[in-house]
Amino acid sequence: MVSRPDRLLRGRDVPLSASFLELFFDLAFVLALSQLAQHLLHDLTVSGALRTALLLAGVWWIWVTTTWFADWYNPDTPLVRAVLVAATLASLLAGVAVPQALDGRGVLFAGAYVAVHLIRGVVTGVALRGHPRQPRALRILCWFSVSAVPWLAGAFLPEWRVPLWVLALAIDLTGPRLGWPTPWLGRAGQEELHLAGEHFAERYQQIMIIALGELVLVAGLTYGGTRLDLAETVAFLLVFTTAVLTGLLYVTPAGLRLAPAIERAGSSRLGVLTGYLHLVMVAGIVVTAVGAELSIAHPTVVGDTRASMVVLGGPMLFLAGRIVFSLAIHRRLSWPRVVGLLALAGAAVVLRLPLLAVSAVATGVLLVVTALDQAGISTSAGRPR
Repeated sequence: MVSRPDRLLRGRDVPLSASFLELFFDLAFVLALSQLAQHLLHDLTVSGALRTALLLAGVWWIWVTTTWFADWYNPDTPLVRAVLVAATLASLLAGVAVPQALDGRGVLFAGAYVAVHLIRGVVTGVALRGHPRQPRALRILCWFSVSAVPWLAGAFLPEWRVPLWVLALAIDLTGPRLGWPTPWLGRAGQEELHLAGEHFAERYQQIMIIALGELVLVAGLTYGGTRLDLAETVAFLLVFTTAVLTGLLYVTPAGLRLAPAIERAGSSRLGVLTGYLHLVMVAGIVVTAVGAELSIAHPTVVGDTRASMVVLGGPMLFLAGRIVFSLAIHRRLSWPRVVGLLALAGAAVVLRLPLLAVSAVATGVLLVVTALDQAGISTSAGRPR
């Protein structure tokens, strides 16, 4: 007879495809990513970019840890479903708080962030009482309890909010890399941190589609608010092409080979690393969405250095994350992507051109990289790149 704790854990007979509630949970990130893009749009400075990155990392870590939770526990059990619903609500509240999280809504953002992690930890820690997997839940709960202190302190101390939240995020992002070492409980073993490659790869593809959906949505809404003249139409088509190329660059081929790579790794290292790398790629898509709004709404503006850097910076961030992503999976560099990244970095010379031309340069570089990637895949007869 299967014990109650064993029923809570994901068994071999549980399908690895994402459950309905996992997909429902993803919907909260439609709002969060949209709010983050607007947050950056209203403060196109280095300080504004770093503040947006801080909030994005917090929102992202809710998604990653909830995906781990759904990978380890049976999504068909009422307790797991309840936790997923609670995580969805907390994610929505964090998204609502994003525009003013570093000002007047810090308590809402930090409270939602802390609540989702502590509730999940308490529920699993209690439900697994006496089970060999209970120490894993307790270790994670201990680490999030420690990081909750700077999260909540920063919420109530506005002048110290940014450094305290940076400290809290450093604790949260470091924990899984170290195996959440905890006094009296030790460090989690590799068996405890095993991730199902098929489930995780599918979840990453789904969240990348959510991010690309935000890019397409911004492009459509911005274009719909213009006069639909030639320059604006060309800018819209360039953004759409960029979205298509970004999707192709993600899935071809490493995005489709992530599942067997995680399984072959035999440890949590690759699963944790891909969480960090997808954060970089999602950040690139968020910045690209901001650049899309600027280039479609103001295609003929000349000499706007900040806007031009955003238009180029989004694809640069995505390519940087994508290069290391392939390196982590295949231990090989994709030279077309490296050259493309360098080309975008060198495109600073076009910053004094109209935004439409800057957007055309960014899209052109992605097009060449994609074409070279496809040609390389064909000539290598399917060998990993």
